[in-house]
Amino acid sequence: MRMLDILEHKRCKQELTDEEIAYFVNGFTHNEIPDYQMASLLMAICLNGMTERETAVLTDCMAHSGDMLDLSDLGNTTADKHSTGGVGDKTTLIVAPICAAAGVKIAKMSGRGLGHTGGTIDKLESIPGFRVALSEAEFKKQVQTIGLAVMGQTADLAPADKKLYALRDASGTVNSIPLIASSIMSKKLAAGAKNIALDVKCGSGAFMQTADDARALAEEMVRIGKNCGRNTAAVITDMDTPLGTHIGNALEVTEACAVLRGKGADDLRELCLILSAHLIAMAKQMDYDTAYCTAARVLQSGEAFEKLRQMVTAQGGDASVLDRDTCFLKAAVEREVTAPQDGYIAHMQTQTVGESASLLGAGRETKESKLDYAAGIVLHKKTGDFVKQGETLATLYAATDEKCRAGEQRFLQSLTFSANKSQKTPLVLGTVE
Repeated sequence: MRMLDILEHKRCKQELTDEEIAYFVNGFTHNEIPDYQMASLLMAICLNGMTERETAVLTDCMAHSGDMLDLSDLGNTTADKHSTGGVGDKTTLIVAPICAAAGVKIAKMSGRGLGHTGGTIDKLESIPGFRVALSEAEFKKQVQTIGLAVMGQTADLAPADKKLYALRDASGTVNSIPLIASSIMSKKLAAGAKNIALDVKCGSGAFMQTADDARALAEEMVRIGKNCGRNTAAVITDMDTPLGTHIGNALEVTEACAVLRGKGADDLRELCLILSAHLIAMAKQMDYDTAYCTAARVLQSGEAFEKLRQMVTAQGGDASVLDRDTCFLKAAVEREVTAPQDGYIAHMQTQTVGESASLLGAGRETKESKLDYAAGIVLHKKTGDFVKQGETLATLYAATDEKCRAGEQRFLQSLTFSANKSQKTPLVLGTVE
């Protein structure tokens, strides 16, 4: 079998066989297929798609490309959660401790930033001393002891996805339903949790631009999960506006802690309660409304915040930084972005906001790029807000004036103003169970 033949088949919109899919997954994982050929195949898949069968086979091959974590000895309340990515999406930092405080065992592997979106592991690594590399024994022991562990994807679990994930980011092949579904679900299957909640983003800051595409992705992933014996539910949510007010790694940790301490943005808090309720309902076998009330109770009581502090301490981090109202990392340069005119913010092109944060240093341009954990944006105004000319829209944080100027220029390009207030998009656009 030759990679050139597989490339030709997909370029000509032919359905790949099980053997062909296994060949390129195994070959790329073991460095037998070069990046440039794999990038060509990824682009062909982006352009020509994959059938349900191809996607299922690809997911299975990626999941079995390394070790499969066995969590059966932890019982049936093990749970995992994934977001398809967005701008300002720090929900894992809130949902995981809420669920753990409610008696669910959160065993989560998380990834790094991809494209204009942030990654949970990058956020956690901004906490001084926090360790994302855990052995399987450490991971399971921590879940058993405190009910919560979040670690980076190891080299031994779904290594095919780890390599493909980085290459997709660097080759412009992120936005593809089969590639997104197989990437997410291969990690979820390999990580071993019994219950899986998926947050599928939709809008200008999401990989899925339309509600129809988001639903198609959600249905694909839920189908994969259920066929593999996992309780799986997906929530389709709006990403036409950044989530919350803080964008950037340390900044997002600070905002997540604010929510866990009873403060923070309403949209972020509500989405986290909804996602938590779905996981609690599946894991604890209770109805959704009861699960939602349980999530709200442990959030209000401070039990969820204490779970986050326990996890940070257990993984070597300095939990004292979580108690601060201001960001625990200070950028060298701060810059206020002011409104160029009077009017309502009619639209905030969220991907452009994410690109602005990346220019500031909060994201990666290539897979080798290093992050500035202190860089990012704090929004003072969002879609639907009225502003006067000269009023502060956002504060930018970066290492240099040059990066702040570039970030400001891109941020302003994201905004559309209007004399009339625009209608607010619902936070939740649908559910797939």
